Amino acid sequence: MIHRTQFRLVFGGLLVLLCLSEAAQPQDRFEEARKQMVQRWLRDEGISNRRVLQAMTKVPRHEFVTRTHQRSAYTDQALPIGHRQTISPPFIVGYMTESIDPQPTDKVLEIGTGSGYQAAVLGELADEVYTIEIVKPLGESAARRLKALDYENVHVKVGDGYQGWPEHAPFDKIIVTCSPEKVPIPLVQQLREGGTMIIPLGERYQQVFHLLKKKDGKLEQERLIPTLFVPMTGISENNREKLPDPKNPELVNGSFEHDDNDDGRADGWHYQRQTTLETRHAPHGKRCVTFENEEPGRLAQMLQGMAIDGREIARLRFRMAIRMENVRRGRQRFQQPGLVMHFYDDIRRPVGEISIGPWLGSQDWEVYSQTIVVPPRTREAVIRMGLNGGTGTLSIDNIQMELARRQ
Repeated sequence: MIHRTQFRLVFGGLLVLLCLSEAAQPQDRFEEARKQMVQRWLRDEGISNRRVLQAMTKVPRHEFVTRTHQRSAYTDQALPIGHRQTISPPFIVGYMTESIDPQPTDKVLEIGTGSGYQAAVLGELADEVYTIEIVKPLGESAARRLKALDYENVHVKVGDGYQGWPEHAPFDKIIVTCSPEKVPIPLVQQLREGGTMIIPLGERYQQVFHLLKKKDGKLEQERLIPTLFVPMTGISENNREKLPDPKNPELVNGSFEHDDNDDGRADGWHYQRQTTLETRHAPHGKRCVTFENEEPGRLAQMLQGMAIDGREIARLRFRMAIRMENVRRGRQRFQQPGLVMHFYDDIRRPVGEISIGPWLGSQDWEVYSQTIVVPPRTREAVIRMGLNGGTGTLSIDNIQMELARRQ
């Protein structure tokens, strides 16, 4: 049924009746951006579950970020939402959701970090969703947002997510969007027999998704792709057995030799796009990594996070072997093949960005080195390397990172 809004205008003694149907009303200005997000960052990157794609086309992601970041809401990146937390990139949300395959009759538990976006996507797919947010102000705002958007089947509380929500257990599926070292026992107990859980496990800057299925009261585990979630808050984070050493940052698997689950992706590097581990012609060891892209602007990259204290570390010297074939820039100025260091302060505000490169053209294996300055306010950093929106074929091997301390 089409509803009509009537406007009466008196002009020159005539009564004019204007009827505007809903179809004539202004459309959601982010609708096209959502469609492009789903195509570019989900379908093109391998997410194929029809129901998940439909849900992410529908949920207004821009409502779950701060006003200052709304223009970036439909790009494939984590965005700060305050209190040292971020909203997960669209690909990660799609990947985690597809991995547990929520059904219309499912009861799902989600352990979130504050935005409510993952819960909203689940709310489109499952019968009931219970989300526990670990930061009180974010949890309260997420509850208000979900209510305003009419997600009546999504229930929110603030608390220790690793304790679960026992009064509503058992759950058919569980999604955990913050990373513990081990699977929390209460979540195992609250997962229904035959149920599925996806959870990132590992050290603070070295995590891997694990898909867990409960069978005969025990968990069967499948190791999936590397990932990086921001550190948690509270007791669970403070009680980690192994903590990073920001005074002595290290590069993990810079030789790309390690691929423990044989999935063709280098361990220790997350958010890999259009990468291949090559076993032929590597100048060092048995493997090197190759990035290939034919479409300007599309990502071919990998990332690694680390703790680094800019009060202690003054400079970083990188040394690596690179090979190029017809490597070119992308359409935008920032789409330059190379290595980029992103620096952040103690509350994850950007404090600097330094690029190594651009690497352009064609060449056989050559050793490349460059020293970069670390901003003193730095407490964390992310390495991003690859074609970065450029095109061609770029191979990298044997990355080494040397530290120079402040005097």
